[in-house]
Amino acid sequence: MRVAALAAAALTVIALPVSGQADGASSGTGSLGPLDRFPIGETLLFDGKWGLVRLGRASMEVVGIDTIRGEPTVNFRFRMNASLLGVVHFSNRFDSWVGIDDFMSRRFTQEFDEMGSRRTTAYEIFPDSGIFWEQGVDTAQASSENPLDDTAFFYWIRSLELEPGERHEFNNYFRPDRNPIVIEVIKRDTIDVPAGRFPTIMIHPIIKGGMFADNKDGRVWISDDERRLIVQMKTKLPVIGTITMRLIEVIDPRGGATSTEVTNADKVRQR
Repeated sequence: MRVAALAAAALTVIALPVSGQADGASSGTGSLGPLDRFPIGETLLFDGKWGLVRLGRASMEVVGIDTIRGEPTVNFRFRMNASLLGVVHFSNRFDSWVGIDDFMSRRFTQEFDEMGSRRTTAYEIFPDSGIFWEQGVDTAQASSENPLDDTAFFYWIRSLELEPGERHEFNNYFRPDRNPIVIEVIKRDTIDVPAGRFPTIMIHPIIKGGMFADNKDGRVWISDDERRLIVQMKTKLPVIGTITMRLIEVIDPRGGATSTEVTNADKVRQR
């Protein structure tokens, strides 16, 4: 039972690496704004497996536009539902609000429902002041420059130009003690997942205290095209073994297949 619970929990952690940004570099999504690159309604659906055992489903979604303290923001959401052996159940949700103009985090919330135990954490992040407030904590804490949270990382990393052989060190996860984050770009690779066949760039994230910490086997595959989809994530853990998340469906409001799909384009259902 303990191994089963750890495996289900790992599905959440593998999908939520902490984030960072290079010293002195500005946040953002290159020459495109976040809504050009990540349109409202875009949803990526994943399945999760522990070895050959199916754990559950996860999704990444561009939810909509909100205003946080007068600043227009885009709401990114990650959800995970896991069930193992019909006994271990998890249903977790993570929301990020990122400035449309500067791609910096303004708010980050986490809702956990794990084995019937519910808890919520929430952070208000103030890039201009260099501080953040944690719900239930009376004192403001120092934040990193150009702060990003866990969920925002998914979208930010999709905007990076990555070439095999490069090694990047980043320092703007909003909690400074979690920095630096290292991204090693391994190679270009074409892989098959339930959504189809994708040309990808494989990276190795090295993250303090996370699922990828000191993990030589941790890998993330990003589609090597204009959409930069998260296609697959994989890590190997002591005792538990290999945890894998694979893209099973893309819901793209722009419609139409792109060069992402090398073959089996009909497998990617676009609505």
